[in-house]
Amino acid sequence: MARPLRLEFPHAVYHVTSRGNARQDIVATDADRRMFVTLLAHVVGRYGWLCHAYCLMDNHYHLLIETPTPNLSQGMRQLNGRYTQAYNREHRRVGHLLQGRFTAIVVEKEAHLLELCRYVVLNPVRAKRVPHPRQWAWSSYRATVGETGAPAWLTTDWVLGQFGQRVGLAQEKYRAFVAEGYGGGCPWDQVTGQIYLGGDEFVARHQPGRRIQEIPRRQTQAHRPSLVVLFQRRRAQSQIIHEAYRQYGYRLAEIATHLGVHYATVSRRLKQAEQANV
Repeated sequence: MARPLRLEFPHAVYHVTSRGNARQDIVATDADRRMFVTLLAHVVGRYGWLCHAYCLMDNHYHLLIETPTPNLSQGMRQLNGRYTQAYNREHRRVGHLLQGRFTAIVVEKEAHLLELCRYVVLNPVRAKRVPHPRQWAWSSYRATVGETGAPAWLTTDWVLGQFGQRVGLAQEKYRAFVAEGYGGGCPWDQVTGQIYLGGDEFVARHQPGRRIQEIPRRQTQAHRPSLVVLFQRRRAQSQIIHEAYRQYGYRLAEIATHLGVHYATVSRRLKQAEQANV
């Protein structure tokens, strides 16, 4: 069977999994688990991803990743490659740790992301490792419901925003939503063409020949206006963000730092500007 295509386009959402070679464990100790989460945090920050949920199991992991810039493969090479090197060094072993390429399903965000966030954090419960997701330290569940502090690299605002604007109430409703998923069905029965989880229109819109091409970062940026100058212009902030990112090659993290806001806020405003320009 031919390998499925890698589809990459701005603001794509993916369910990513990677499994141990020959079904072997990919973690042996809690130190390994901490090392994996540390590397995940590094990759999310470096590549400007939005991580909506994650779960690290013994022999595989799940990630729900949104990529404002089409760079999933770059980041995954970093994550899997560096983790394998670190694990092999720590345990004095050689060879493959992970099984082939990672698997990435392109997800229609509005229709399926929330359900997948529930599915991912319930993985340890389905595997009968723990009776409740809060008892599994290596997932995003506890941070999302507010039982631990959410790390800066984990994006919880979209998930909680589906349940209301008041954080505490939204966390309560999310907790109940997850509890309702015990014994639920498998979302992968709805996957089309090995890589799509979405409706017919979503699939048609993202066929390979119709993908949006990434706009290259400028080779020289010596004469571009500074962010200070750009944001002094009398225009909507979302439009200036769009111009700074698309025309002048500023990274979203740079823009967020300049504005003093969270990276996810800049990403949302960029998307709003792009939708307005369609």
